[in-house]
Amino acid sequence: MRDCERVMAGKMAACALRRGLMSTVSKYNKKHAHRILSVVNKSSGFDVFRPRVQCRACGLPGGVQQRRFMSSRPEGKILETVGMFEAVKQHGKYETGQLFLHSVFGYRGIVLFPWHARLYDRDITPPMPESKPEPPGAHGSKEVKGKTHTYYQVLIDTRDCPHISQRSQTEAVTFLANHDDSRALYAIPGLDYVSHEDILPYNSAEQIPIQHELFERFLMYNPAKSPPFTPRDTLKAWQDKNHPWLELSDVHRETTENIRVTVIPFYMGMREAQNSHVYWWRYCIRLENMGNEVVQLRERHWRIFSLSGTLETVRGRGVVGREPVLSKEQPAFQYSSHVSLQAPSGHMWGTFRIERTDGSHFDVRIPPFSLESNKDDKAPPAGYTF
Repeated sequence: MRDCERVMAGKMAACALRRGLMSTVSKYNKKHAHRILSVVNKSSGFDVFRPRVQCRACGLPGGVQQRRFMSSRPEGKILETVGMFEAVKQHGKYETGQLFLHSVFGYRGIVLFPWHARLYDRDITPPMPESKPEPPGAHGSKEVKGKTHTYYQVLIDTRDCPHISQRSQTEAVTFLANHDDSRALYAIPGLDYVSHEDILPYNSAEQIPIQHELFERFLMYNPAKSPPFTPRDTLKAWQDKNHPWLELSDVHRETTENIRVTVIPFYMGMREAQNSHVYWWRYCIRLENMGNEVVQLRERHWRIFSLSGTLETVRGRGVVGREPVLSKEQPAFQYSSHVSLQAPSGHMWGTFRIERTDGSHFDVRIPPFSLESNKDDKAPPAGYTF
């Protein structure tokens, strides 16, 4: 059993698209179309993503913040059209092939397929406690009932990865290797899980609008469809074969002093090591500053309970080798790590130590979450092979 808080070669987010963009888009009526613009450095040929909303009917940029992006752009960079915003879906789900901007991290992406998860939100108090009790030693006694929520498996445009690398890992989806070395992990670059409310849909006239090595393997252009990108058989086969290790089932969320922590655990499989079984999980964590105060994550404190009866405490500086600053301009940080148990199930919970600008500290709760293994664990993940 161990906590592998280390960097997985992720490349993250210098250009966060603020939540104000979502409200700006929603204020325009359906008669207005919105162009998505990116800054392109012509001297280097390298894209620097700076999303902006512009109304085609009036020709004015949508909001003060978008104008600030424009006035502060470096010399030698111009704007090019990426696509046109579409209406945000308040109900229902987005289909495979939907192009989108991430409303927090600002990257361009495309939906591969949806997942239906159970969201356990500890900020919402249910009328009657109906969920499982917390594991021994966990903080608090609140019980939470899960509700169905839609998440999406997506591809990230590789042109945007360098500009989000300080905010969100872009190689967070990992597998166990296809052999008996229980410590061998490998990552699939440019895959992410995105909540429904973080999707800002758009369309594009390009037949290959997203640059990713899996785009043409998984999707094909079909102008008769809407969206005009449909799944290939390789995508369906890959999803079916890797379903147990890709599936997002439970999401846990809790807010402490305006810092919201969201945790998504994934079962990765079992390996035999020294005549014993070792069960592996990865967990994705997003911290988001919902307030106006600038804060910095300084320490982590984990409690890991195994069904075998052991309880381990893990303390350390930062997370994945970083101590991220959460501000109004860049409010979120997302990372992944791994844990292994010598039992088929367990629990994790803990706190993050957060520092204010005046030097004072407070602890942010990490909501308790279960580590559950799949009942049928016969074949290893098929992983990144075709």
